[in-house]
Amino acid sequence: MIKDLQKKIGYEFRDESLLTLALTHKSYKKGGNNERLEFLGDAVVDLVVGEYLFLRFPTHQEGKLSKIRASIVNEEGLAKFALFLDMPQSLLLSSAEESNNGRSKPSILADAFEALIGAIYLESGIEKAKEVILSLVERFYSHIDFEGVVLDYKTALQELTQAHFSQIPEYILIQEIGPDHQKSFEMAVRIEGREYARAMGGSKKSAQQECAKIAYEVLKSL
Repeated sequence: MIKDLQKKIGYEFRDESLLTLALTHKSYKKGGNNERLEFLGDAVVDLVVGEYLFLRFPTHQEGKLSKIRASIVNEEGLAKFALFLDMPQSLLLSSAEESNNGRSKPSILADAFEALIGAIYLESGIEKAKEVILSLVERFYSHIDFEGVVLDYKTALQELTQAHFSQIPEYILIQEIGPDHQKSFEMAVRIEGREYARAMGGSKKSAQQECAKIAYEVLKSL
């Protein structure tokens, strides 16, 4: 399966243990895990996609470029890349995470994709990592205009509340549900002390985005 993944990304690791580490979820608990590579890969993905958008949209201002980048490198977008590369079948997970559909969780897939990019960067540098990232960005986003689309609801909500209330939204964790390997998070968003939305998600980030989307649509309709 690791060989298939390398064919899919068009890159063969000289040190396959680095690739194995990138595919090892923290639940596996046999040696290291991919969290440090994920940290590195996150920075590389942001840089590469940022440069791509800077060159593709020469008249866009910083705010719009940031929104577009956020729509590509968010959890859902990166999980989509991981699925296209058939990464789920190569992940190393604990039996508990395996039995709880860990291979299909967007948060795990997005983290693994970032770790993969971090591993490529460590072994072969920015140009090879850039080649892999941009092949996916071009495949999924080359024909998308992005004009008039709300791409990042957290950013959109913050801009809206600053304009109307001179306040930024406050996100509050209401509760965590489930065991460590299958947690769900309930978040609320408040503006000037008033709660505008609650939502659940498989990660705090996804729950916050859903909260922001609901609150944004409520405020836009007023």
